[in-house]
Amino acid sequence: MTRGFRLSAASGLHRGDRPYQQDQVLMVNHPRVPGCVMGVVADGMGGRSGGRKASDQVLMTARQLFERYAPGDGAATTLLTQLLDDAHTVIKLTAVSAEQEPHSTLAAFILEPQGECTWIHAGDSRIYHFRKGRMVKRTLDHSYLQALVDRGEITEEEALEHPQSNILLGCLGMRTSPPPLDLYKPPTLGPGDALLACSDGLWHYFTPQELGALIAEKTPREAVELLIAEVRVRARGTGDNVSLVVLKLEALPKGE
Repeated sequence: MTRGFRLSAASGLHRGDRPYQQDQVLMVNHPRVPGCVMGVVADGMGGRSGGRKASDQVLMTARQLFERYAPGDGAATTLLTQLLDDAHTVIKLTAVSAEQEPHSTLAAFILEPQGECTWIHAGDSRIYHFRKGRMVKRTLDHSYLQALVDRGEITEEEALEHPQSNILLGCLGMRTSPPPLDLYKPPTLGPGDALLACSDGLWHYFTPQELGALIAEKTPREAVELLIAEVRVRARGTGDNVSLVVLKLEALPKGE
């Protein structure tokens, strides 16, 4: 059966007001399977060299695995789980040469040609699923603040202003515990659906309603450029690194 949509995508990366860039982002087409794509966001931590090495390892691992990827039943879950495990192991090995213990978040999704999607995340980088501008689902952060929200001790709005927003309970590279295995497979995607993967340097400044409306109205490239520009305004000189991937599924023009 011919799928009833076409894909459009864009990615963006900005250093913000930090002295160096530790985020990394990837949006890539499968080398042999048209319509199969992978998006990855990695937010590295661990000093000037450690954080960048960690996020670099996530992207290098993702590229290598996706080049060998063969779509099929359960294959995306297997690949994403291996990405989490392999990147975690390699990041721990790089700790020997880093001035601080390196860590990285992970937010990654695979979309297959007929609209089947699987995603994984660890840390506080997020994946949002929007349908016609409205949020259907988003990942829940592996963070101290998300735990407080889950227990009803603070609201999501209060979490945005909390001084302990940088405390993660799970991510890649931790020596004391493996990263959380947090996989999700949304219902089959189609025209009107959109995915956003991003680091906290982006989502911290926007409501889901703002993100969904902008992505629905603009092309992915326009949305990425406008979101980064608006982050720069809202951060007021204190912005973190920003990384994001936007993927939209659009209806085919009549006659195609």
